[in-house]
Amino acid sequence: MSGFASQIPSMALLGSGFTSEVGLRVLLSPLGSNIVLRTACCSIGIGLPVYSTFKAIENRDQSAQRKWLIYWAAYGSFSLVEVFTDKLISWFTLYYHAKFAFLVWLQLPTIDGAKQIYNNRLRPFLIRHQVSVDRLVDGVYGEMVKVVRTHQGGIRLVRSIIIKILGSGNGTTPPPSGRQEETPNISPEPEPATATTIRDLEESESDHED
Repeated sequence: MSGFASQIPSMALLGSGFTSEVGLRVLLSPLGSNIVLRTACCSIGIGLPVYSTFKAIENRDQSAQRKWLIYWAAYGSFSLVEVFTDKLISWFTLYYHAKFAFLVWLQLPTIDGAKQIYNNRLRPFLIRHQVSVDRLVDGVYGEMVKVVRTHQGGIRLVRSIIIKILGSGNGTTPPPSGRQEETPNISPEPEPATATTIRDLEESESDHED
């Protein structure tokens, strides 16, 4: 087990002693410890591969990227089968024990179970039915695009509601929609000329005539 942990970077993070202890406790745990077993299966089957995939991408290691792509293809195929058979096979007493052992077998560097499943089962099946699968995938994507276009108004409404909720939660008020009401610019009317003003104008005109 320590060699397995040292060969996989994500396993090495947990330490060989810890992984050995957890593995023995899970495999030899009481039959009713499904919560522990499910947590272990999720950690081994999803958590550690996610981190290993991240490391392979960041380090630009093409061999590691290919390895984890093959793993995700094998794991995805297993998950599809599990979705339709989970209600039936989960009744078996040692189902989660077997699932945990299977997930470890998929990643074990000395065996590389994921590569065996891909080369011996998955790849020949997909090559044989590639045309039908492509047609099915194109149809599914086409229906998805139709659904999005049909409910585009509802999607925008939900999006605006979410934005308003997030904005109110952050204490920021969204900008007002629409144009603001324009206030009319009312200039004061000129005051009418008074009698004294008119008289002054007449006197000035008479002075000019003289």
